Amino acid sequence: MENILLPSLADRFIKHLEAQEKSSFTIVAYKKDLEQFVGYLTTQEISDIKEVKTNHINGFINKLINDGYTKKSASRKLNSIRTFFRYLKSDEIIEQNPSLDVSHPKYIQSAPRIFSKLEYRALRDFAKEEPRTYALIDILLQTGMKIGELAGLTMEDVKDSSIHITQYGKTPARDIPLNKAVKKSIDDYLKVRPTENSNHLFITRTGKPLLIRNIRQIISRCFREVGIEKATVNDFRNTFIAHQLKNGASVEYIAKLVGHRRLSSTERFLNVVKEEIQKKEGLGEL
Repeated sequence: MENILLPSLADRFIKHLEAQEKSSFTIVAYKKDLEQFVGYLTTQEISDIKEVKTNHINGFINKLINDGYTKKSASRKLNSIRTFFRYLKSDEIIEQNPSLDVSHPKYIQSAPRIFSKLEYRALRDFAKEEPRTYALIDILLQTGMKIGELAGLTMEDVKDSSIHITQYGKTPARDIPLNKAVKKSIDDYLKVRPTENSNHLFITRTGKPLLIRNIRQIISRCFREVGIEKATVNDFRNTFIAHQLKNGASVEYIAKLVGHRRLSSTERFLNVVKEEIQKKEGLGEL
């Protein structure tokens, strides 16, 4: 066996993922999870893969939860560790997979946060003097796309009546209809968009692409200014899904628009909007 030290095996696993042409988002997530896990094992004075036992993995998961990570996040990191050890076993680097006897932390999935009409109207009112901010809010609210998809939009992605979203991680490429309101907000932004040589739809004053962290900072400022607490950018996506289901769009149609790979991911919103649903196709305007 040429090398059984944990850091080198983790690097080897990452190269394996790259050879499989996994998305950059997937590779970065695995790399961060394994670096964190190897770092924990170092504190336990373990550097040899053969020394890793089930209790060490349990200890890492428990430390994550004690450090403030949600049980959902800890469970995802356990999945990364299991995939890592499964790779090592298939490559005959180890004989037994110690992660198989580690149980996932049990957690109850909370109901999705849905903005009230008063809340999202307040966000629009606050942003109305800033065309770029207004367009960011309106696109998130009226299309249900992810913040990473929003940051990756190009000028060519915006069509007359739809917006194209390229594949983002495991979320498939798709086209989302644009209603008149969101099309107007995009057109208003384009009138004042800096005339820089950048293909990205949303850019800074100096012409650089607006990054995910930039968008999150802008939206977080809006939340603070209008007094919306315990909200995240993803809540725009939740609001879009809930509103469209309440408006009568089918679960299958909305699942396709937002890129849910599992229908159950969309179906869980039905409990939020079960009071009155009129069956019809098309999208309602928020």
